[in-house]
Amino acid sequence: MTDKNDLADRVVLITGASRGIGYFSAIEAAKRGAHVIAIARTVGGLEDLDDEIQAAGGSATLVPLDLLDGDAIDRMGGAIFERWGKLDGLMANAGMLGSISPISHLAPKEVDKVFKLNVTANFRLIRSLEPLLKQSDAGRVLFVSSSSAYSCKPYWGLYAASKAALNAMAKSYAGENANTKLNINVINPGPTRTQMRAKAVPGEDPETIPHPREVAPKFIDLISPDYTENGQYIDLKNDGKTSPL
Repeated sequence: MTDKNDLADRVVLITGASRGIGYFSAIEAAKRGAHVIAIARTVGGLEDLDDEIQAAGGSATLVPLDLLDGDAIDRMGGAIFERWGKLDGLMANAGMLGSISPISHLAPKEVDKVFKLNVTANFRLIRSLEPLLKQSDAGRVLFVSSSSAYSCKPYWGLYAASKAALNAMAKSYAGENANTKLNINVINPGPTRTQMRAKAVPGEDPETIPHPREVAPKFIDLISPDYTENGQYIDLKNDGKTSPL
């Protein structure tokens, strides 16, 4: 249990909350006093999350939702407004790796799907939730990215391009809000023991890299009202080094 209570009475939305970093970040946010709106497609994972949050004395609203459905994202924004009238934090964590493949071998449908989840869905979240975030006294948005956006290694072109696009969008969005109470930042978790990492690096010993529960507090620190930076790239792969997007 954390002794922080920096998210008391705040409403925080986390995507990709049924497993991995999103799952443990949702638990961390709830322990710190937030009411968590947990978004994922997997109902079972959300129910497990709710059990853990309740056992820790927290509260959550479960929203089984496919982020490829932009109209559903719009409806969610309306529902949040009707119930809470604001949103204090958005952790946009959900993402898709896609194939590790020569670019010329990629299927157009897969390229469209990866960009739709990694980029377009985050645009739709901004579009739907910005009015709610601006009702907060300290709205915070955290996009989860990757060092692939900069390294652009061979065969990682699809994932790298989608994360580079996400970073570019976040940089512009942060600049647009430089004079508001809404702060937008990007985090690179670095190697973490997730299903995506296992798919990307199948020969790696998972015991040699951090578990999501170990990095989750660092994510939630960045959607706390105590964190006042805007337009930053926080690199956990590089000991949490912060630099402008």
